[in-house]
Amino acid sequence: MSTVREGLRAALALCVGLLIAVDASAQQAPPATKPAQKAAKPARKGAKKPPVELVREERALALLKAACDRLAAARTLQFTATVSYEYPSELGPPIIYTTTSEVALQRPDKLRVITPGDGPASEFYYDGKTITAYAPAENLVAVAAAPPTIDAALFFAFDTAQIYFPFTDLIVADPYKDMVDGLKLAFYIGQSKTVGGTTTDMVAYANDDVFIQIWIGAEDKLPRRARAVYRADPLRLRHQLDLSNWQVDGALAADAFATAKAASAKAIDFAAPAFVKAPPPGVKKRHRKPKPAPGAPAKTQ
Repeated sequence: MSTVREGLRAALALCVGLLIAVDASAQQAPPATKPAQKAAKPARKGAKKPPVELVREERALALLKAACDRLAAARTLQFTATVSYEYPSELGPPIIYTTTSEVALQRPDKLRVITPGDGPASEFYYDGKTITAYAPAENLVAVAAAPPTIDAALFFAFDTAQIYFPFTDLIVADPYKDMVDGLKLAFYIGQSKTVGGTTTDMVAYANDDVFIQIWIGAEDKLPRRARAVYRADPLRLRHQLDLSNWQVDGALAADAFATAKAASAKAIDFAAPAFVKAPPPGVKKRHRKPKPAPGAPAKTQ
């Protein structure tokens, strides 16, 4: 995508140059004695393009840090996450699937994710001691002892049961630290007034695994959209995350991170279902494995 950016800049520079040249020629004819210039030779077929310079613009990094700092400083967060992702079809063009999750968290050790659909409905609860994964349609529940922080619980859920949330990078304790780890590229694109019902600043950033474009609220510094393409994916399928209904440091009920419905559900092992498929090429869990906390429980199968 940095190539796209450089290409756009080159195209813009070319257009501006052409306009200046046309305007100048209209106002002043060239000297009669000036020899005609030879036509530029076309580029050889198959010639390699010069390497694109990977930049880390300070403005882009400052916007990313401001958004991460706003999220990390919040004691509680509530938001709606709408995820759209492309999946290859047998006909060739990809098919788009969409899920919506209602998310609530309380730092440092509570998280709730309710996903009604599309796809199988699911409910995820973490209360600092246990993780409960509940499937309301099937009335199945899996419970496991969990580490004492949100970061560690997210890694544990992925490592043990392949439970992963696309917004994980935004809810860890230090989002910016994870974001800049291995960062190769970051640049400011411009502003948009069409995303999230507000004015946003657009930033692109990338590491060796993924290229991401993110829309950040110009005033409140809250992320409104993120779009990712993974380098190892030969189809360049797009993954989009829209974030809305933000509530920062709002009140949460004491029982918000548990469900009474799970008490009457059929218990199953907290493990990855046999039918879970591998993620698309290039998709990796983006959060860093946390160091074991003192007294953390052993891995549960």
